[in-house]
Amino acid sequence: MANHPPIVIGVSGASGAPIAVRVLRALREADRPVALVVSDGAARVLREELGLGVEALQALATVSYVDSDLGAPIASGSNRTGGMAIVPCSSNTAARIALGLGDTLLTRAAQVHLKERRPLLLVPRETPLSTLLLRHLLTLSELGAVVLAASPAYYLRPTTIDEVTDYLAGKVLDHLGVPHQLYRGWKASKGGE
Repeated sequence: MANHPPIVIGVSGASGAPIAVRVLRALREADRPVALVVSDGAARVLREELGLGVEALQALATVSYVDSDLGAPIASGSNRTGGMAIVPCSSNTAARIALGLGDTLLTRAAQVHLKERRPLLLVPRETPLSTLLLRHLLTLSELGAVVLAASPAYYLRPTTIDEVTDYLAGKVLDHLGVPHQLYRGWKASKGGE
């Protein structure tokens, strides 16, 4: 872990808590340090979707910060990181980041990643996407963020929710430059055709 800067994982209050858990587990398996920040809304979704408390996510991270702690190291550009992913990313969180509002640690850390030109991934799970959310996501994409919609890859012919979750977590790791074996790509899934 000492050779890699921490990857910041933000968890906001959108549906998709299993994806966040899988990303955190995969980063732990890859021996990558993780700085975690979980919003209050995310804590509620985590309980609703998985019956887990925030401490379950904290146990998978190297360090965890409270969302109200704007003095945490990840709120500063001088703190080197290996990128940030917000998994899942609520429409409210995306809007606040797109509008430049850094009023929580999660949104401030995202602002830092944008200004420092470090990888920032947003994983919205909302559907349908409102015009307003699409505008915010476009703004974020134009600013350099990667918008990674939580869309399953049917060409992989998933048979379980876990396979869909692994694929989505794998896509997050792909964009963070973390090797994994969570899914096989298109050619590998088709037997190399």
